[in-house]
Amino acid sequence: MSNGSEGATPGFLVWRLSMKWRVAVDRAVAPLGLTHAQYSLVASLYGMHRAGLRPSQRRLADHTGLEALYVSKLARGLESAGLLERTRDPKDPRAVQLALTDRGKEVTRQAIQVVQGLLRQLLEPLGGLDSPRTEAFTRDLATLLDAPLDPFSTTDHETEQS
Repeated sequence: MSNGSEGATPGFLVWRLSMKWRVAVDRAVAPLGLTHAQYSLVASLYGMHRAGLRPSQRRLADHTGLEALYVSKLARGLESAGLLERTRDPKDPRAVQLALTDRGKEVTRQAIQVVQGLLRQLLEPLGGLDSPRTEAFTRDLATLLDAPLDPFSTTDHETEQS
């Protein structure tokens, strides 16, 4: 554990790791004209497209964990850059569907390769991408992401003090 991490809370470590990852991805995808947030959008869209989906902005927001308004702003910028197409959903005229352009697919493939290299570096201390420690770490992260988190609910500790 690094010196700055001794005695740190899990919340602080999650924040630090997320910031470390965000900064690294931002730097890595910048030569492709992307930011980390844009990358998360196009990479998710790429994966959903490969699964035969053409998601709405709302569905992509839910998938990425980004606010719908932010996804809309990112999508407009990516559309202006020629990487993404936004069209009205024929089944729901209020919804906007997203799809990568051919150029968007190519840029996204390149970005995914770059980020996969970063991921291999990040997970090396755990034994690599396919190691048992990485698999356990991934399960733990998924468990934490699936846990409800309501900043307005009272904790047991607060209830006990009342």
